[in-house]
Amino acid sequence: MRFFRHAVISLSMAAGCAVFTPAIAAAAQSAAAPCGASASACISLSSHQAWLMSGGQVTYGPTAITSGKPGQRTPPGVFHVLWKDKNHRSSEFHNAPMPYSVFFTNTGIAFHEGSLSKASAGCIHLSHTAATTFFNKLSVGQVVQVVS
Repeated sequence: MRFFRHAVISLSMAAGCAVFTPAIAAAAQSAAAPCGASASACISLSSHQAWLMSGGQVTYGPTAITSGKPGQRTPPGVFHVLWKDKNHRSSEFHNAPMPYSVFFTNTGIAFHEGSLSKASAGCIHLSHTAATTFFNKLSVGQVVQVVS
């Protein structure tokens, strides 16, 4: 964190602004995503957060997520958006609604609107706002990276 604060102070001074607050540094650091530059969506299972990215830069997030429960964990790895369905219903879980689904594995795992207080059956649950944003911003073929 010491280097990060020094860099923020140096950038502020170079811009002609000598104001530095720890809140600015914390906000900038929390926006950093742990995924590679090719990722359009990034998921951190350990921090329970997701981001949208472009060219290695965060464009949205972090946003809160829930992921798979024991026995149905969300797998880490690099995937691609396979298909999207705004009004999807689960054929596996009794026609359960999965609004704003963005599928990225061939085993049915998707981002979608869902509970942020309960673990899922492997999917990435997002708030309504985040789910609509991910649905609208992600396209078939884009990279989704899931890190532990």
